[in-house]
Amino acid sequence: MTLLLGPPGSGKTTLLQALAGKRDKDLRISGRVSYCGHELSEFVPRRTCAYISQHDLHQGEMTVRETLDFSGRCLGVGTRYDLLTELSRREKEVGIKPDPEIDAFMKATAMAGQETSLVTDYVLKILELDICADIIVGNEMRRGISGGQKKRVTIGEMLVGPAKALFMDEISNGLDSSTTFQIVKFMRQMVHIMDVTMIISLLQPAPETFDLFDDIILLSEGQIVYQGPCENVLEFFEDIGFKCPERKGVADFLQEVTSKKDQEQYWCKKNEPYRYTSVPEFVDHFHNFHIGQQLYDELGIPYDRSKAHRAALVKEKYGISNRELLKACFAREWLLMKRNSFIYIFKTTQITIMSIIAMTVFFRTEMKHGQLEDGGKYYGAMFFSLTNVMFNGVSELGLTVVRLPVFFKQRDFLFHPAWAFGLPIWLLRIPLSLMESGVWICLTYYTIGFAPSASRFFRQLLAFFSIHQMGLSLFRFIAVLGRVQVVANTLGTFTLLLVFVLGGFIVAKDDIAPWMIWGYYISPMMYGQNAIAINEFLDKRWSAPNPYPLIPEPTVGKVLLKARGMFVEDYWYWICVGALLGFSVLFNICFIIALTFLNPLGDSKSVIVEEDDNKKSGKQSSNGQLQMRGIEMSTSSTAPLFQGTDMAMKNTPDNSIGSGAENAPTRRGMVLPFQPLSLAFNHVNYHVDMPAEMKGQGIEESRLQLLRDVSGAFRPGILTALVGVSGAGKTTLMDVLAGRKTNGYIEGSISISGYPKNQATFARVNGYCEQNDIHSPNVTVYESLVYSAWLRLAKEMFVEEIMDLVELNSLRNSLVGVPGVDGLSTEQRKRLTIAVELVANPSIIFMDEPTSGLDARAAAIVMRTVRNTVDTGRTVVCTIHQPSIDIFEAFDELLLMKRGGQVIYAGPLGHHSQKLVDYFEAIPYVPKIKDGYNPATWMLEISSPAVEAELDVDFAEIYANSELYKRNQELIKELSTPSPGSKDLYFPTKYSQSFVTQCKACFWKQYWSYWRNPQYNAIRLFITIVIGVLFGLIFWNKGDKTRKEQDLLNLLGAMFAAALFLGSTNTAAVQPVVAIERTVFYRERAAGMYSALPYAFAQVAVEIIYVAIQTFVYTLILYSMIGFHWRLEKFLWFYFFILMCFIYYTLYGMMVVTLTPSYQIAAIFMSFFLNIWNLFSGFLITRPQIPIWWRWYYWGSPVSWTIYGLVTSQVGDKTTPIEVPGQGYMLVKYYLKSHLGFEYNFLGAVVAAHIGFVLVFLFVFAYGIKFLNFQRR
Repeated sequence: MTLLLGPPGSGKTTLLQALAGKRDKDLRISGRVSYCGHELSEFVPRRTCAYISQHDLHQGEMTVRETLDFSGRCLGVGTRYDLLTELSRREKEVGIKPDPEIDAFMKATAMAGQETSLVTDYVLKILELDICADIIVGNEMRRGISGGQKKRVTIGEMLVGPAKALFMDEISNGLDSSTTFQIVKFMRQMVHIMDVTMIISLLQPAPETFDLFDDIILLSEGQIVYQGPCENVLEFFEDIGFKCPERKGVADFLQEVTSKKDQEQYWCKKNEPYRYTSVPEFVDHFHNFHIGQQLYDELGIPYDRSKAHRAALVKEKYGISNRELLKACFAREWLLMKRNSFIYIFKTTQITIMSIIAMTVFFRTEMKHGQLEDGGKYYGAMFFSLTNVMFNGVSELGLTVVRLPVFFKQRDFLFHPAWAFGLPIWLLRIPLSLMESGVWICLTYYTIGFAPSASRFFRQLLAFFSIHQMGLSLFRFIAVLGRVQVVANTLGTFTLLLVFVLGGFIVAKDDIAPWMIWGYYISPMMYGQNAIAINEFLDKRWSAPNPYPLIPEPTVGKVLLKARGMFVEDYWYWICVGALLGFSVLFNICFIIALTFLNPLGDSKSVIVEEDDNKKSGKQSSNGQLQMRGIEMSTSSTAPLFQGTDMAMKNTPDNSIGSGAENAPTRRGMVLPFQPLSLAFNHVNYHVDMPAEMKGQGIEESRLQLLRDVSGAFRPGILTALVGVSGAGKTTLMDVLAGRKTNGYIEGSISISGYPKNQATFARVNGYCEQNDIHSPNVTVYESLVYSAWLRLAKEMFVEEIMDLVELNSLRNSLVGVPGVDGLSTEQRKRLTIAVELVANPSIIFMDEPTSGLDARAAAIVMRTVRNTVDTGRTVVCTIHQPSIDIFEAFDELLLMKRGGQVIYAGPLGHHSQKLVDYFEAIPYVPKIKDGYNPATWMLEISSPAVEAELDVDFAEIYANSELYKRNQELIKELSTPSPGSKDLYFPTKYSQSFVTQCKACFWKQYWSYWRNPQYNAIRLFITIVIGVLFGLIFWNKGDKTRKEQDLLNLLGAMFAAALFLGSTNTAAVQPVVAIERTVFYRERAAGMYSALPYAFAQVAVEIIYVAIQTFVYTLILYSMIGFHWRLEKFLWFYFFILMCFIYYTLYGMMVVTLTPSYQIAAIFMSFFLNIWNLFSGFLITRPQIPIWWRWYYWGSPVSWTIYGLVTSQVGDKTTPIEVPGQGYMLVKYYLKSHLGFEYNFLGAVVAAHIGFVLVFLFVFAYGIKFLNFQRR
């Protein structure tokens, strides 16, 4: 078993991926990798070896057991079956009768394609996942298992399969040291028993974990510095002149020895002066070292292929037969549909509500038939039904995109081919389609009063079913093409637009330019439209003779079809349905092809840090505007920071330098005047409501207690560690003390420097570094800090000093990026989180696991930062779960908790943790600590529930009766009474900056975020231009042509499409942007940086700037191509209405996100309301035709006002005659008034209505963000 060590960015991941045969397409590769002498091309490397990545991608709705079962079922059992047959053959030869139980076990583990297998149970047991085997894995929105358990599921997923070589990338992220130790210990048994090859890269292996490994590979700057047995590695470095000190983990030493900054402290050749040894020098030295020579001799001799077992390398691509694969995927798909049933129920409910609205709008008593003028209303009803059934497929897009990351992972590991994933989705959606189109037709067919015969009813059902199938498969295909929510949404809207406009209802077929006509024939919408129209108008009740001689058709029904350019023969119905089903098959096949060949977008490339030599030059050139801003900020408000406490300024502890003399120079910036505060808490209890799953298992109590009677005190200048196994309630305690909990019941007293804690003032003096590093992705490191300081400090800013202190200078202009996709690495992100809080100059700082996910060197940097902070006299508390000796002994005091939220030790650590060790060794029967062993690991081991049960003691009880506890109680009592002459914290205003400054700062940040988000803005602009040109071509010169009624209707259609499509694109596109920023907003609001209104105004203001530009481009293109009159006031009217329309659409999208807990629900809500707006926009059914009981909603739909404004301002004052079928000629002006209800002198009211809508949406957005908090803590 080999350990792969190296600082971040040294190429660990790249090396492991190259070994596993996962080559990156953009990298050039030379050299060769061979397994047992076989080249990678001679077998299937992805099944022979498994690469386990750092990211945990799982289906959130499946339980742990189901996830592992699925993986075991797909990967098959590999060589176990072959080995078993071989074994039983040999047993028969020699005549051995195997032990029946062992025999049964062996046979059970070698069965292929079982739904659940023994192997799964075995792996669950080993990884200690059996306690959460039936809990769902969970994702951002669903609470599931903890981070450490997720990591183990990722490992388990690969272990279930047949792989014989395992490459594990940083598996210890987010696990505490004891868990990591257990996992590695088990891996080691596996390696030795099952003859597995295993390379594990770890970030901070504890000494006892390190001792488990046989070999070690040390990487630095992409070169191997040492590869060989662990026991020789120290000897190798001593050879060069570097020695590992006594109380120092070997792993930590190895990572620091190759880095420029930390090398010097280990130099041991006292008689020679130290000089920096670079990585290439180490490599040369290794070539001459005896281990290195051995290695090269071995590589020189080619491997003897005959030694390899023939079953060792997997030659088949998939583990089980195609039929079994399909069955496995089918079962999983069915399971996911059951788990996500809410979405499907919601969709069905939505379509039911829509059909009830449709049937009341087009109620049969108002629907006359048989005459020419009655046809328009039927067309409206049909088109509305059609769009509804088709739009109902849009949610398929979101559902598919969410599932892609897991699919790509499983496809790349050859779990199953793409078709096995695609087919079940397709097949299982068929009954769904039938149900939804059935509901719609049953509710609307007879109530609207379509043709009454039964055969017509079933033909319409068939048409709707095929449209729905086509819609679903189209959106699935688009989702795979987009692969990311934003891109997929934009593509989706765009496709819908094309399908719609060319579908033959918005513009009649005969009015489409001849060179665009191909678009008409490939638009699936057209076939749906025709099928329904033919079905209705060829019924015998439309067979009255034609009174209108200009269209040469015998019956009224055929005239109606002909006027809209539909087909008039009955057999076309079957052609259309056939075409629709053909489309759905085509899109499904495209979906599967796309799944097979496309790869996920974006790959995490870590940022290359520039060396510090060019740091000086970097400082001057950093953005000029920022330095100007600095001046502006410092003058913007000069209110004194603390008004109540003057005396505190005098005792800023300059005398605390003694402890860290080497860091003395970095101290200058940190002596910003602040008030040292202590925090004492006594008998704190915390309960939450009992989760429903646990109630289901028959637990009676209504509340679950997470913290029991916790007491303690944190003092200035003392660094306290909060330690406990995962699930002991460390983070819970921090959240309770910092006031970050949003629900639950808190009891007990918390006091700040003797005064009861008051959350409003406390938020101003405390900093909270969360475990998840949440930052806006599109700003640079420097900007994040400036922003935080600007909003939280009244006077001076000391961004530069903090950047030095946290060592972020080299990254000053790097974008933060999205975790796991691009931007900063984990450790850089962590330092940024700390810096953002430090910039605010807090007195009390809480840090949740500041070192998780970091390697020893990065952890040392972060801890150095923390220590520097403490030495300035601030109060700092860290939860920490896998401390190495150095990190652990940097703390002064310890609060140790056990499972169930009880304290078992609170007090000083002492030199070399002596006081802690003495306390526990004084308890009878507790095993003594070994020499040089990590005290943190030892104390977690001896206080584990297993040991408690074995010794039959309760450590919490022992602590409660000890001297230590009495001393702590006295201390708490002392700190809970205010010292004479001190005042309670008091601030004149709630936030440190005025409302205007908050607006300025928020706007500045949003401005940069948007400017650097080309994916969102460029796509938006591009789509605007494309849609503008497209509509311009379709409606080429329609603006002046007003001779027939159909011309006016085409114009109305043009206005409707112009407003609706780009508007809804904006609504859909803005949602993910707001959703990402919202999580950052929650963190910043909890830190008391600003109130909700400036944030809302800033985001809206930035949106409006972009929308205004977008509108201008769109208006220019459209106005000139449609060919309206070039008169300035007409152009401005047009610009104004389109602008207002886009703004209210965008604001509507933002508003919906703030009112709903998750992005998916927001999307569903959005489509629901947009549908209703469409129906009442005055296009599908004109205002005079809307039944009286719905007419009020016409005025409540913003789209209808926009169309009113657009059409009336352009042609409302025309007095030319137009020809209306069946009514002769009339003036345009009167036609608009009698048929559509548009009056020219009503425009003023229309303008007012637009502004009203915009303001309403804006305030709902602002207040939604202010009062609704969907974050559950």
